[in-house]
Amino acid sequence: MRVVDTSAWIEWLIGSAVGVALVAELPTRTEWLVPTIIQMELAKWLTREIGEEKADWVIAFTATCVIADLDTATALAAAELSARYKLATADAIVYATALAHEADLLTCDRHFEKLPNVRFVSKSVS
Repeated sequence: MRVVDTSAWIEWLIGSAVGVALVAELPTRTEWLVPTIIQMELAKWLTREIGEEKADWVIAFTATCVIADLDTATALAAAELSARYKLATADAIVYATALAHEADLLTCDRHFEKLPNVRFVSKSVS
């Protein structure tokens, strides 16, 4: 299983050079774990930057993947990870969700770079 962080989603969706490089890293839908907080972040970003129609299409796509709701165990793990690694709340939830499902995390966000079970792709890829 693999969680694709919002940063990687955005690079892929806008077709940046990094997004093109990420294509080989994207899992199949049956292995693509989507935390509900990533659905929220994507809907927010897409509606603001691209439009509601594209947001609806992407959220519909995420619904064909494996959805991970935020439960109490994951929330408590996220609180601990937030404190340990100085992660923002949403980032801690994403990371805790990946760990809870024994998945790795594909991201372009440098604050995850050295954490276990993370596949970091730098935005400076050209």
